[in-house]
Amino acid sequence: MRLALGSLLGAIALGALSSLGQAGGAIAQTHLQPLQPTDVRSRQERYSLLRDNRLWQDRAAMLQAIDYSLEYLETPAAEADYTEYVRTHEGTVFSRDRVRRSLLRFRELVQTATSLEALQAAVLNEFEFYQSTGDIDTGTVGFTGYFEPVYPASRVPTAEFRYPLYREPMDLESWEMPHPTRAELEGADGLQGSQGRLRGLELVWMRDRLDAYLVQVQGSARLQLTTGGWLSIGYAGRTEYPYVSIGRELVNDGKVAEDGLTLPAVIDYFRQNPAELNEYLPRNDRFVFFRETAGQPAIGNLSVPVTPERSIATDKTLMPPGALALIHTDLPYPDSEGNLFPRRVTRFVLDQDTGGAILGAGRVDVFMGTGQVAGDRAGLMNTTGELYYLLLRE
Repeated sequence: MRLALGSLLGAIALGALSSLGQAGGAIAQTHLQPLQPTDVRSRQERYSLLRDNRLWQDRAAMLQAIDYSLEYLETPAAEADYTEYVRTHEGTVFSRDRVRRSLLRFRELVQTATSLEALQAAVLNEFEFYQSTGDIDTGTVGFTGYFEPVYPASRVPTAEFRYPLYREPMDLESWEMPHPTRAELEGADGLQGSQGRLRGLELVWMRDRLDAYLVQVQGSARLQLTTGGWLSIGYAGRTEYPYVSIGRELVNDGKVAEDGLTLPAVIDYFRQNPAELNEYLPRNDRFVFFRETAGQPAIGNLSVPVTPERSIATDKTLMPPGALALIHTDLPYPDSEGNLFPRRVTRFVLDQDTGGAILGAGRVDVFMGTGQVAGDRAGLMNTTGELYYLLLRE
């Protein structure tokens, strides 16, 4: 089983967006609405829908991200994924070949267009737009951010580094259902895993229990080892339980205000109340296992790297994997003093990831990068916007 590089992170602090796009299951035909060219042009005139003002600055990263999608589309996995293709309301097929040709043409435009305005004009003339119907067919989509964290870790347990992350058990697929809960696997305090069936599966030890939990939520991490080296780890498997947001649990218990629910707020609460980790972390029975990834960049569920602000995670039972898309939403950027504030932007993106908390047509997770700054930005994202897919006209 493949999982997003941690596109569950947004869910830890979601809460306010939990009502958006909860429909999962089999691929449906009603989640992408074709737009008339006049509608697209009207939106371009009213709020510059296609004006991605970082595209020239990000041109190399954009081209590389497109190449990653093209690489995926040549794999047997892509052939299988597109066997169950996505249809729009009008019945237009998102075939693997059409998605590939759309990417190739957009790549050519990014390389050859003489200006952003020239690229926008070409996209308007040559591409069809399909808007996600979003939350209850309103076109409103909930946006969160995720990132690849960097944490200190140790290859051996010490008095300082006590909280393990675990390899996937070789016999996980044969475990009896229901699987053991989080509390049964590692204890309420997170230190009892070596006393049970996780004994000997320790991969690394973390200094902070909340950090160890966040790595499980995130699904991957870059670790700075106490020996001075670096280690990258990625998702390997998980127990079969639904994800429970500890941020939402804090809101339900009156510990955090609904309108203040962000990842930094959740982290700050537990930094001030560490004893409550024993109560809240076991509420999420889902337990994630890891593997070493030999220093690879952050990898999405298509088994290709994800690119900051150019890769998104969506519900792949509904949305076309690897396809070219466009988002119009708020992303946090620093002011002159380094304070982060939301800015309404457009970004051309590639749909290259998914996650257990990214369900329905009304949810998108934007990959924000690696490290603390990316984490600060991702943690503040809890907003709405619009999602479009672009296909070359036939």
